[in-house]
Amino acid sequence: MRIAVAGSTGLVGSQVVAVAKAAGHSVVGLAREDGVDLTSPVGLDERLAGVEALVDVTQSPTIDIEAVKFFETVAANLGDAATSAGVSRTVLLSIIGVDRVPQYDYYVAKVAQERTHRVHSPGLHVLRAAQFLDFPGMAIRWGRDGDTTTVDDLLSQPVAVGEIARVLVELATGERDDDVIELAGPRQERIVDLARRLVAHSGEHLTVIARDVPEPMRNGALLPGSGAIIAGPTFDEWLSRQPA
Repeated sequence: MRIAVAGSTGLVGSQVVAVAKAAGHSVVGLAREDGVDLTSPVGLDERLAGVEALVDVTQSPTIDIEAVKFFETVAANLGDAATSAGVSRTVLLSIIGVDRVPQYDYYVAKVAQERTHRVHSPGLHVLRAAQFLDFPGMAIRWGRDGDTTTVDDLLSQPVAVGEIARVLVELATGERDDDVIELAGPRQERIVDLARRLVAHSGEHLTVIARDVPEPMRNGALLPGSGAIIAGPTFDEWLSRQPA
């Protein structure tokens, strides 16, 4: 099967490419490193020629309200090109609870991305995943100021990127056929607590300060529903395999 991956060189996209290739599929990368500007429609339909499924794991360069324009533009370009090229299936990576937190700019942008794909893209399937197990480390870097860092006090059920990649490929190939499906890890955690455990594991002298977030994010809006896929490892199992 020929699968295109938009955002193919990122944290998730690179693992989607690896999982797809390991299963014997042909992969078309769609990223700047592949010579593709997804904010422009030029040449996208040629890139998608012969592609049967498109996976969108693109990441906005910002996390503020400007991300709305990016996601809407890219989703429309990808969807129109996929339709023109005869792609039969589109898979989008989104976030659990994305439609339950209208106070948070990035989630507003992800809802706009989902909505735009539904208008433009053929055969859409959406995977709403929990935060990555890597997310606390990313949050530490984003909030760092000298020997302190500020991390959002989210309640989540974080999941391994490898599990996300596996389910995305299953949706792309039709092994799973859900219109919208959730994926999370096995344990509820506060992201700020995970950041502190990660700092302790590293041995670095860094103080982690909790940042307040909208009440729904703090108290369960980002947790999976009863029909979600639950896949390991836990954060502690993942952390034990990380270098100090």
